[in-house]
Amino acid sequence: MAARIYSRLVGTGGYLPGAPVSNAAMVERLAGLGIESSDEWIRERTGIEQRHFAADQQSTSDLAFEASSSALASAGLAAKDVDLIIVATSTPDMIFPSTACRLQRKLGIHQCAAFDVQAVCSGFVYALATADLFIQTGQARTALVVGAETFSRILDYNDRGTCVLFGDGAGAVVLRAADTPGVLAHKLYARAEHEAILNTPGQLAHGKVCGSPFLTMDGQAVFRLAVEVLESSAREVAAMAGLDVKAIDWFIPHQANRRILVMVGKRLQIPESRLIATVAQHANTSAASVPLALDAARRDGRLQAGQTLMLQGVGGGFTWGALALRL
Repeated sequence: MAARIYSRLVGTGGYLPGAPVSNAAMVERLAGLGIESSDEWIRERTGIEQRHFAADQQSTSDLAFEASSSALASAGLAAKDVDLIIVATSTPDMIFPSTACRLQRKLGIHQCAAFDVQAVCSGFVYALATADLFIQTGQARTALVVGAETFSRILDYNDRGTCVLFGDGAGAVVLRAADTPGVLAHKLYARAEHEAILNTPGQLAHGKVCGSPFLTMDGQAVFRLAVEVLESSAREVAAMAGLDVKAIDWFIPHQANRRILVMVGKRLQIPESRLIATVAQHANTSAASVPLALDAARRDGRLQAGQTLMLQGVGGGFTWGALALRL
């Protein structure tokens, strides 16, 4: 009988473009449009203090390249070792080819499977679960999994309820085949009847944009549903992995709003000291938020070999998912 193949996390990387953009700078920008806001209003409702925006000449694949290079370096691997690239993004460079294919070229990889995953803020968890299955079935040995976004380009700056929430960035991880378990369990979901509460409905057709090209969100509806599904998916995936949810070392949920993170933690009886939260510094970077938070915690020394992690995404679609892994 052939030995079972597992996947293990062997490297992480992150990239935030440009200098931080403070709440004060956002308030000043909105004031120029005749819209009132304040640093206090943003902090109290979201926990966000700053965000990063890509320069006009920077593409999503440029951000992905920086994060990927960092992840490969931390894994001690070269780009030629990669035989699978999955990029989670809702803001691709173009309609096609995929951002993953453009990233492959920038990394100098001659040939490997490369494709995008579009599950909005759940995208990275979707992509990581997909890469794990590729490795388990022997279809890949070294997977580069990236979440990268330039959400600043789909924000409506006349809507203070959404434009202050998001930022740009990229995070990446390297998964590699191993004979001991790293990724322990995962489960992905979508509930399409909630499409309207978070979407960007425009499309390119007949040489023009049809419909709105801007992100729209029912904040209260998203908040309620996010809390519900983050709690339920954490419990389900912990049970699948044979873990007590309260004994998991680190929770790294999608970084949308600090109030969501704290409320889910309370429901799960998880102290804030075991919650990785970067929303204050990064804002909501959609598919990039989980790998950016993961990389930040690895680099500051909080993550240690043998620890268990719960990664979670939740976003438009309405999609969500969770993945448990052991370092």
